[in-house]
Amino acid sequence: MTSTVNLAELTTTAVGGPARKYVQADTEQDIIDAVRAADASGEPLLIVGGGSNLIVSDDGFPGTVLHIASEGYTIKSRDMMAGVFVEVQAGHPWDDFVRTAVMHAWSGLEALSGIPGLMGATPVQNVGAYGADVSHTIASIRAWDREKNAIKTFANSDLKFEYRDSLLKRATVDGSPRYVVLTVQFQLALGRGSAPIRYAELARVLGVEPGERANALQTRKAVLKLRASKGMVLDSEDRDTFSTGSFFTNPIVDRPVADTLPAGAPRYPVGTGRTEADDRVKLSAAWLIGQSGFAKGFGLPDGRASLSTKHTLAVTNRGGASARDLLDVARTVRDGVEAKFGIKLVPEPLLIGCAL
Repeated sequence: MTSTVNLAELTTTAVGGPARKYVQADTEQDIIDAVRAADASGEPLLIVGGGSNLIVSDDGFPGTVLHIASEGYTIKSRDMMAGVFVEVQAGHPWDDFVRTAVMHAWSGLEALSGIPGLMGATPVQNVGAYGADVSHTIASIRAWDREKNAIKTFANSDLKFEYRDSLLKRATVDGSPRYVVLTVQFQLALGRGSAPIRYAELARVLGVEPGERANALQTRKAVLKLRASKGMVLDSEDRDTFSTGSFFTNPIVDRPVADTLPAGAPRYPVGTGRTEADDRVKLSAAWLIGQSGFAKGFGLPDGRASLSTKHTLAVTNRGGASARDLLDVARTVRDGVEAKFGIKLVPEPLLIGCAL
């Protein structure tokens, strides 16, 4: 299906100008056909799923916007030792599948409840929250390789997962990926118990020690409540949710840089994709922002855009904001943190046709 739309209609920030051409792909074959057609014409291609990780220029996009809308999942195998292998279409809503997994007693995704967006984006960003990320449970993906003009299968190790990063993301330029995700296959344990709870705040809420397990359904409920309290669950009545979620990633720095911070500054192990010998430290972007003088609700004088009133990591559209407004707030915060601590925050969303 083709038509003309504004990107503001397809993004959770509700900003972004018109697409020169819009195509909705409802099946895997539709996705492949649309990508091949765009490539054959030599025009730019932007892939959009749930639109929760994009800031698109107010000028719009001068090429084809491909909206991934393929849905559904297939159980590939199931046994008590290996667990269940489930293949999910790229356009399937992420949280719908998390809910399905919890209700079927497929364990491992419950801490990732409430994250907006669609399945195909999860391996690209190595989506994560509350001490979990999808690299822990993805078995493989299938993707369309635009350079080879063929379907390619990636095992987990092929994806080179890092913190909020992957081979797929590193092969994406200005929102245009080399590899267009078609399906994602998960390997999930069988049982009502959660994966080990790695995040201290969530462990406290659940009444367990970090590293212990809890009931998966109770974990999902607790995560949804925590996310909602921070404006991180989409709600059309709550302007704090008109955002990309966390705008900045938690910076990863060498230990000598971390040692320049006050003793009370949060520090975390680097985690995914690194060895125990790695001497780097993950810092809290939220702590750095707060300690640089930016409180919840900080905004520029016109009031159209501000940090969330619930969480300093989200840059929100308070009503009538443009992409430029959101970036002005983010830029002010980034520059303030760099001036205070000498650490430059990096944006998590893809910036399409614009820059911070």
